[in-house]
Amino acid sequence: MASKDKSLDMTTGSIWRNMVAFAVPVFLGQLFQQLYNTADSIIVGNFSGKDALAAVASSGNLIFMMTGFFMGLSLGAGVVISRYFGAKDYKAMEAAVHTNIAFGAVCGVLMSVLGIFLAPQMLIIMNTPEDVLPLSTTYFRLYFLGAFFSLMYNTCMGILRAVGDSRRPLYFLVFSAVVNTVLDLLFVICFHMGVAGVAYATIIAQAASAVLVLYVLTKENASFGLRWSKLHIDGRTLKEILIIGLPASIQQGLTSFSNVFVQAYINDLGDLSASGWAAYNRIDMFLMVPTTAIGQASTTFVAQNWGAQQPERARKGVRTGILLSLGCMGVCAVGVILLARPLLSIISPSEAVISFGARFL
Repeated sequence: MASKDKSLDMTTGSIWRNMVAFAVPVFLGQLFQQLYNTADSIIVGNFSGKDALAAVASSGNLIFMMTGFFMGLSLGAGVVISRYFGAKDYKAMEAAVHTNIAFGAVCGVLMSVLGIFLAPQMLIIMNTPEDVLPLSTTYFRLYFLGAFFSLMYNTCMGILRAVGDSRRPLYFLVFSAVVNTVLDLLFVICFHMGVAGVAYATIIAQAASAVLVLYVLTKENASFGLRWSKLHIDGRTLKEILIIGLPASIQQGLTSFSNVFVQAYINDLGDLSASGWAAYNRIDMFLMVPTTAIGQASTTFVAQNWGAQQPERARKGVRTGILLSLGCMGVCAVGVILLARPLLSIISPSEAVISFGARFL
């Protein structure tokens, strides 16, 4: 059975109200996630120098390329779970939940191994400046040491969002953001650990959040709850997930792959340019938060209504999502262009870094 008090059935009621009710907690959660990602840059940029900031930035697109590919698979699982939820097929939804978690664990281990062993070669291909390369390699390897926790954390939160529960993922993200920021300050300012401190803070925060969300799913009495004895990969369900998830993974991978080449050209211009690009990217990621939230709301809405055999309502949801996204992006773009330099000065006090960042924006 479904958990009526926490999940959101989007197959009835006002379309835009359902989507906004789902999107607002996702927006706040993504905002906190970007805040704690930005805290990494602000803290290392202000207390460890421009080389440390450039080192974190040099790894950013590579990290997003690898995590984005695996997150696309998680998106496929979310669509399958939402569809079964909308169809009220709770037995199939249970199989999808357990297959998703088991497959996510396998992908998490694979991602960690690839990231740790391929770090130096990939950073060299990106033309990472020689004076930044050792720091970038350290950050990249340490980040992927905890990639398993990151993937499990996002996989489990994707399950909650698939059934319309966007509130508890918000609480987990706030918890993760607070833990990460506090540890950033402790490791970088007090212990002077530089980029290693930022990486360790991220690992600990994501591990704690992964354990917390796994515990919550274990205690969940609804059909999307986790039963460890039922944890296995069902071949038919995995095929469904891959049919939807692989195109999303390839899309994420190709987009990130192109950004890796852009990063390589930027790195070739020197460490100040790389630092400016890093500062710009942090601002740019905030621009994507509203549309990401609306996109997740649209995905869940369409999948639930498709499962409930309401294709026309699903199509209306697509149109509503597009209009909401365009409106949010227009407002955000104007604001960030007008406030470019003040925003960039929060991330780095260097006038050269701010100038490069403002030019990119």
